[in-house]
Parts: sequence; structure tokens; C-alpha cells
Amino acid sequence: MKNTSTKFGYTSGQAQSVRHIELPEIEAWENQYRRAYTIRIVHPEFTSVCPKTGLPDFGVVTIDYVPGRLCLELKSLKYYFLQYRNCGIFMENIANRVLDDVVKAVRPRSCTVTADFTPRGGLRSVIEAKYPYKK
Repeated sequence: MKNTSTKFGYTSGQAQSVRHIELPEIEAWENQYRRAYTIRIVHPEFTSVCPKTGLPDFGVVTIDYVPGRLCLELKSLKYYFLQYRNCGIFMENIANRVLDDVVKAVRPRSCTVTADFTPRGGLRSVIEAKYPYKK
């Protein structure tokens, strides 16, 4: 893909960099129940770095999922989130990357990742990524 730039200086390479970020694997443990129930995990102190400005982004990342055979192991999830602290990644990519990694780790029946970021420049961004994706 050609590395194109917007008039504000953001490049397609910066946007695609999410695919090259190495993060620790999220571990799982066996679900003890077969009925459908929802687990909500809230990380209220999420931090990352804007790849364009180098400034920190702060937000709340919430994972709501209906487990299948496996559940997310929280200690590994905490270490996973800590790796974002110095990571240059766009807000939109965070919600989608977390969703991809959660789905890979536990194959939930359904999952929604919501990334609610602190306002920057008077604008607040809330990104929601869902699995399975339904139009």
C-alpha cells in the first residue's frame, strides 16, 4: 500500500502501524458455565501515545463479552494493556486491535470493546468495535 498523507500530515503508514505493534498474548481459562452471561471488564486508566503528535492519550477501555469455552485471564490482560502506554497508535485502532486480540484469545460468543477517550482540543472520541460485526 502506498504511504499517502492527508493535508494535516497523517499518513496511511501511521494508520496501518497497528498491524506491526507487538503486544503480549492475552491468556484464558476455561469457562465453568455453559449458559450465556456477560462479563464486563473496565480499564479506567488506559494510556497510549498519539503517533502523530507524540502526546499521551488517556481513556477508559471497556470490554463486554459473552464467553464461549474460555474467559479472559485478568492479570495477562492488565500486562497487555500496559504495553500500550508507550505505544504510538491511533484511538480508532486501539478499540479494533483490542477486539481482534480478545477474539483471538477466547473466541467469545459476542464482544464489544468501547474506548472512551479524554477530550483533546475540545473533541471527545468514543470508539466502539463489535464482534461479530453486523451491518
